[in-house]
Amino acid sequence: MKKMMKKALCLITGLALLTGMLTGCGSDKPTLKVYSWGEYIDTSLLRDFEKEYNCKVIYETFDSNESMYTKIQSGEAYDVLVPSDYMIERLIKEDGLQAIDWSLIPNADGLDEAVMGEEFDPDNTYSVPFFYGTVGILYDTTVVDEADLEDGWEILRNEKYAGDIYMYDSERDSFMIALKALGYSMNTTNKDEIDEAYQWLIEQRDTMNPVYAGDDVIDNMISGNKAMAVVYSGDAAYIMSENEDLEYYEPEEGTNIWQDAMVITSDCTEVELAHAYINFMLDAEHAYANTVAVGYTSPVVEARTKAAEEDFAGNSAYLPDVEGENDEVFRYQEQEIKEYFAELWTKVKAAN
Repeated sequence: MKKMMKKALCLITGLALLTGMLTGCGSDKPTLKVYSWGEYIDTSLLRDFEKEYNCKVIYETFDSNESMYTKIQSGEAYDVLVPSDYMIERLIKEDGLQAIDWSLIPNADGLDEAVMGEEFDPDNTYSVPFFYGTVGILYDTTVVDEADLEDGWEILRNEKYAGDIYMYDSERDSFMIALKALGYSMNTTNKDEIDEAYQWLIEQRDTMNPVYAGDDVIDNMISGNKAMAVVYSGDAAYIMSENEDLEYYEPEEGTNIWQDAMVITSDCTEVELAHAYINFMLDAEHAYANTVAVGYTSPVVEARTKAAEEDFAGNSAYLPDVEGENDEVFRYQEQEIKEYFAELWTKVKAAN
């Protein structure tokens, strides 16, 4: 789910070389269209892939699962997508994806079995893990009293820190925080529970004056501009590598364990090349370059282990706890509930 630092609204296009073995459009170049989160890759790998497979990669980026979905629904065609768990579930339900031919992905042997078989795609029929992590609280140890962390998510309503926090500008993650603070599932469809979470967020907004932030939280937290920020673990790992006063905390009430995965669209025109791309990204050396470049946790065991030991040693956010008994993965929302959350989130943001 690429997240704050890596969700930049950018467009990386063209990194082109030629092919002889695969046929494509235009000149003799087969073209692979990839749609992923902003700055979610070591871009030198794209050039390496083009060179190895003599092809052209058109790599475009999105800033949310919803904007990605809207674009492909408008008729824009891609071969490989890198969406998040609940969006993958939606695309499966809508027949937007084709099954992975695992025989074409030998590097899958390096994947951690612990990140396979999630509920959104139980048999990994359609998805290949790319990055995973959690949502937590990044806090300044020189400002925040660690005893206050015992309050869990409620620390975000502790008036001692009023005006000194960043909330993540995300409907689902913000409601997740409120629902978990209240002891509910973040995947609830009970409108009474959702209404309680809405009131939690309204009260937080009115008493705490939070800043609902996106990518800008990165530089701001590195500079120590606020005491706390709700962030994704990968962004936390990067920020902590730049500011030694910061630490990452996951409340015991539970949090969102997310996974972004590579999928192949049902209308993919370069199926063999798409599989080659996925396999290339799972190569241990390539996966290591990726995880070091973006700070997010790799599902490739060799790459993750090396990064944890050599690049993120002592960085608690790089290897987040994904075994909390109250943690959950986001599930697909039916339209009625999705619209209900969206309506309430609009009200939360309206007075900010």
